[in-house]
Amino acid sequence: MKRIYLDHAATTPLCKEAFCAVTDCLSGCFGNPDSVHSFGREAEKVLRGARDRVAELMGADPSEIVFTSGGTEADNAALKGVAAAAGKRRHILISAVEHPAVYAAAEQLREAGFSVGVIPADGEGFVTPEALLGAIREDTLLVSVMWANNVFGTLEDIPELARAAHSAGALFHTDAVQAAGALEVDAGASGADLISVSAHKMYGPKGAGALYVRRGTPFLPLIAGGEQERGLRGGTSAVHSAAGFAAAFAATRGSAAEDAARMRELRDFFLGELLSEDGVTLVGASDMSRRHPGNACVRVEGVRAGQLLAALDLEGVAASAGSACSARLALPDRSLTALGLTETQADECVRFSLGRETQKEELVRAAEIFRAAVRRIRKA
Repeated sequence: MKRIYLDHAATTPLCKEAFCAVTDCLSGCFGNPDSVHSFGREAEKVLRGARDRVAELMGADPSEIVFTSGGTEADNAALKGVAAAAGKRRHILISAVEHPAVYAAAEQLREAGFSVGVIPADGEGFVTPEALLGAIREDTLLVSVMWANNVFGTLEDIPELARAAHSAGALFHTDAVQAAGALEVDAGASGADLISVSAHKMYGPKGAGALYVRRGTPFLPLIAGGEQERGLRGGTSAVHSAAGFAAAFAATRGSAAEDAARMRELRDFFLGELLSEDGVTLVGASDMSRRHPGNACVRVEGVRAGQLLAALDLEGVAASAGSACSARLALPDRSLTALGLTETQADECVRFSLGRETQKEELVRAAEIFRAAVRRIRKA
C-alpha cells in the first residue's frame, strides 16, 4: 500500500540540505561554541553563520534572532519574556484562534497576576484591526495574533494588526510557524516586535526554532543560566539544529514562490474533489488568496473526525483534526469553536495539508479514499 502524507502542517519531511547540514555538523563540529579554543571557535563560526542566514531570510539583524527549541518555546518566550520585563502595563491580548502554545502561555500569565483578553475572530477566522482595537486597553502590554492558522489556514493581515496594536502603545507578536515555511515572512515589513518560527514546518529538523525580537523590545530570558544568545536564552547552543534550520529555511525560501503557486493549484483541485461530496463544507477563508497555500480544512457533516481519520489511516492517508500538539486529547481544536462552530460541528472537521512534494495523483487517490470512507461511515 502506497502511503499518502497530507499532514504537512503537523510536520514536514527533512530536506536533503538540512540533513547534510546536521550530519556534517554532528560528525565534524562537536565543540561548545562558547569555548575559546579552536574547537569552540569552529562551532561558534557555524552558529554565527546559521544566525546570519536566518536573519537575512527574515529581513532582520542577526542580533535580533534568538535560537530556540522550536515554535512552542518561541511563543512562550515571546509572551513571558515581554511580561517579565513589563512595567505598569499588565494586560495581554491574544486572538481567539491562537495555537495552544500561545493560549497556554497566556493562561500561565493570568495565573501569575496578569489580565488576559481575547480578540474575537469572524466565521472564517479573520481578526480585524477593528476587533483588535475594540478589545485593547490602556494597560495592554502585548497583542499576539497568529500569521497563518495551523488548523484552517486563514492568513491574517499582520502589518495592519501590528499598526493597530502600536497605535494603542502595545507591543505585537505573531506566531509565524505555519507561514514561514510557505510565505515570505519579512520582519521589517510585518511591523511585528516579536515573531516565532520553527524549523520542522519548513523541512528542517525538529527541536529547532527561533524568536525574532526587534531591537529595543523590553525582554527578559525565559530560560536563565548562561549568557548564550546574548543573554536572552541560557543553555549550550544546539549548533547542529541551528545549522539544519538555516539550511532548510534557505532551501525553502529559494523555491517558495514556485512551491506556493503549485500547492495552491493542487489544493484548489483537491478541495473541489472533497467538496463535491454531500455534506462537506469548507472551513476557514473562502478567498483562496487569503488562505495558506497548502491548507484544505473541511467539515464532514455527521461524521466524527476521529472516526474518519482512522478510516483514512487504514488506507494509507495521513491527515489530522487540528493541532498535533493537542491531537491526543480527543477534543475539538479550540480555534474551530472560535469560528462559531458547536463542539459537535468542530468534531466533524478534518485538516489535509499539502507539501511541496505532494503529487496530483496522490490527491486523486486520497479523494477517492475520502469519499468511500465518508459513505461507509454514514451508512454504518
